[in-house]
Amino acid sequence: MFWVLLLLLAWAVAGTACTRLCLAAVRAATAERQDATAGREHDLTLYEAAFLSGGPARVADLTMVSMARQRRLLLAHTGWATVVDPRGRDDMERSVIGAIGPEGQSRIEPVRSAAAGADAVRSLADDLVRAGLAVPDGARTTVAAGVRQVRAAALAVLALGAAALLTPAPTQMPRDLVALWFALPLTLTLSCLAMARVEVHPYSPWASPAGQRLLGGLARRTDGTGGTGDDRSYLTSVAVRGVRAIGEPELRAAFAHRDQPWRE
Repeated sequence: MFWVLLLLLAWAVAGTACTRLCLAAVRAATAERQDATAGREHDLTLYEAAFLSGGPARVADLTMVSMARQRRLLLAHTGWATVVDPRGRDDMERSVIGAIGPEGQSRIEPVRSAAAGADAVRSLADDLVRAGLAVPDGARTTVAAGVRQVRAAALAVLALGAAALLTPAPTQMPRDLVALWFALPLTLTLSCLAMARVEVHPYSPWASPAGQRLLGGLARRTDGTGGTGDDRSYLTSVAVRGVRAIGEPELRAAFAHRDQPWRE
């Protein structure tokens, strides 16, 4: 009976996906227990907060915003970055200046991409991983990928069940009973998704549970700043929330324009 082969395939797809998700959840829970005391005495720098909130690109954004507020980098609303002061005050700023190039002017998006991949950002990431605050490269998308696989498996089970019901081959099994058999692997996948939503959602792609706790404290302290207040609070808000926290219209326009192609 052809529908039995389809049922076996449905069970194989569902079982494999659910097993991978469960293993990923167990590893994540183990890491969370190990990191329970990590970072208790750690005071996040702005660069660290930016990385834990949005990864390497957020660090590059924060660096450019910080330099622009100090009038050492001009970010035009047309999406261009121009160096005003070529002396970087730390490795991140020197990475941005180096990404702009010797001519002192470049589109913002290539600068952002180059600075995000610089050695300074990789070193920052390594330090955060060693401190138990950042998620290692290999584990960043494990749980999220497992959830996506289970969702795909659920759709595959539905498709296989529909194919079994529509197959014109003769069978002694009533169609409603065939549908019931396929409902079992479908129930397995949906149950795994429900448990994943309760038990392992949400997981940050950058911050470990300990890092998320520190970020939560920063986010509460910056609530309501809206791009105003002292410079430290302003930059903290940008680090945690990204360029949408920028208060100046001209500066916000520069980042809004960065992904648009340049036309002469």
